Amino acid sequence: MIQPSSNHEDSNSRVQPGSRVLIAEDDPISRRVLQTWLQRWHYAVTAVEDGADAWNVLQNQDAPKLAILDWVMPGLDGIELCRRIRQLPEPYRYVILVTGRGEKQDVITGLEAGADDYLTKPFDSEELRARLRTGGRILDLQDALLNAQHALEFEAAHDALTALWNRRAILCCLEHELNRARRGGKTLGVMMADLDHFKIINDSRGHLVGDAVLHETARRLQSSVRSYDSVGRYGGEEFLVIISDCGKSALLDSAERLRHAVTDLPIPTKAGDVQVTISIGLALSSECGPDCEAVVRAADEALYLAKANGRNRVEVAGNKVVRLR
Repeated sequence: MIQPSSNHEDSNSRVQPGSRVLIAEDDPISRRVLQTWLQRWHYAVTAVEDGADAWNVLQNQDAPKLAILDWVMPGLDGIELCRRIRQLPEPYRYVILVTGRGEKQDVITGLEAGADDYLTKPFDSEELRARLRTGGRILDLQDALLNAQHALEFEAAHDALTALWNRRAILCCLEHELNRARRGGKTLGVMMADLDHFKIINDSRGHLVGDAVLHETARRLQSSVRSYDSVGRYGGEEFLVIISDCGKSALLDSAERLRHAVTDLPIPTKAGDVQVTISIGLALSSECGPDCEAVVRAADEALYLAKANGRNRVEVAGNKVVRLR
């Protein structure tokens, strides 16, 4: 049985409100006692009576990360449940296995099955509480490590100034989308966009204003494409945009929408509003072939044509004449 202990509570030992714990215990009295203790310690408790119900709860992405599992339960016991839990993807679940078996080999069996901690009945409530706090600290540390990992992954794939995909990442996206378009018999559209006379902005207004212009341009470009299209900073003031499953007419319409999004309204900065224009070159995978380098080169040549034809315009790869705005 579970042994009660003193009810003493100090402010430093309180858990964060809303911390969640799963209890899987087939004995109704023990389950109720555990639930009462944990609620008194400000845990949010989900209590089930067997391993099958616990497994159903734990498969949910938002399941409690702390779990107290009885070893002996009908159907699915605590050992098998531990093994299944360790096959689940993130987030990690911290498991305390509770049992009347206290032999050394039993402890080893429980830990090898995937339990993080082991309590032998009868146990003291304060001992359980201390072990739950230990589990909470470990989960907090893991969350911090995962957050740091995700931040590093984001930084590795995104441009620091604009938060768009960086050059390496957008080219990887392009390679992936070209392969998918080829498999599905679809056409992929690519835009190479470049802010006109950006060096003049940096030289006359300063680089901080230039950074503000790049940041806002990136935001306008990103907000003007569909959620499944991709925008990346190719380098300097150049942006690469990938438009999935589109023909020439749709690609032209998309490019004009992006051009107007950038040029129609001045960009506010701390040094005052800055009016900018953008030139865009277009290429279609169906006309350039499935090679990533060939599509980028075609879009880049179309961009140079847009620059040569007066800037603040859209040109398509292969065009040889000036197009009216």
